[in-house]
Amino acid sequence: MAEKRTEAHHQNAKGLDIQAPDAILSFLAEAQIEAARAVRGAIPAIANAAEIIAGRLAGGGKLAYAAAGSSGLMALADALELPGTFGIARDRIAILIAGGDEAFKTLAGGPEDDTEEASAAVAGAGLSEGDCLIAISASGSTPYAVRALEDARSRGAATVAIANNKDTPLLKLADVAILLETPPELIAGSTRMGAGTAQKIALNMLSTLTAIHLGHVHDGYMVNLTADNIKLRDRAARIVGAISGRGRDDAARLLEKSGGVVKTAILLAAGAASADAAEKILERTGRKLRPALSAIEGSKGPQASVLIKTEPEKGQQGD
Repeated sequence: MAEKRTEAHHQNAKGLDIQAPDAILSFLAEAQIEAARAVRGAIPAIANAAEIIAGRLAGGGKLAYAAAGSSGLMALADALELPGTFGIARDRIAILIAGGDEAFKTLAGGPEDDTEEASAAVAGAGLSEGDCLIAISASGSTPYAVRALEDARSRGAATVAIANNKDTPLLKLADVAILLETPPELIAGSTRMGAGTAQKIALNMLSTLTAIHLGHVHDGYMVNLTADNIKLRDRAARIVGAISGRGRDDAARLLEKSGGVVKTAILLAAGAASADAAEKILERTGRKLRPALSAIEGSKGPQASVLIKTEPEKGQQGD
């Protein structure tokens, strides 16, 4: 059996432990940069996967992540950010990590071989047709990740695999295979380093493009964020102001009127008659802000829709 690239010896590793600290850190930094470059070759596969995932989520399905060890931590970081950043409901996301909750304390190696646990996790998540599972494994052969993908696929879920070694079981089994062909690790086999960096970048790209497909991003703003703290409430107001052209106080007032929903506040600023009217426009346009704004702009005029309020001309008193 050919040696896996993730287990190979890096060309700069010999004598690493007797190098000066600055030299060691330079090697480590360069290794991370090399690993990041590997993601470029996976862009077509990532784009394909994002389209599939967006379709499943748009249809009411769930998105699950399955992984072990360091790959599990990369999956966890991506999955936990989705509700706050993009407003994807938490009950639409499942995180299957080898070892379960205990993994967050010890990250023991044994559970990554537990295929029965993987099967139980997939069953517990209730994955079926209409859902999607992303399985991540640097080696591409981690038993937990492979079994999770097999079971998800047998239940009709779409499957995406992310691995750092080519021609591996995980990649061969998936509907979409994302190969991140990172160079050997400076510390042989320590895939929390280069391989993990590439996985994190790929997952960031994948989930962000998915959110863009779903209409959760507009002109680089996260218009579907969940504003559940002071920082995010301030960010939401700034987003409303930037897109609508309103001042900070006016944007905050519109946000309050919208119940804290950024898209609704922006539509109110654009001329929607009420929060309920804005919601109807969003439903009609697939909850995408750009077509919703176009619908409002196109509806203005002498025969404006009841969903749109007309602005009083200068010199006239509004309602």
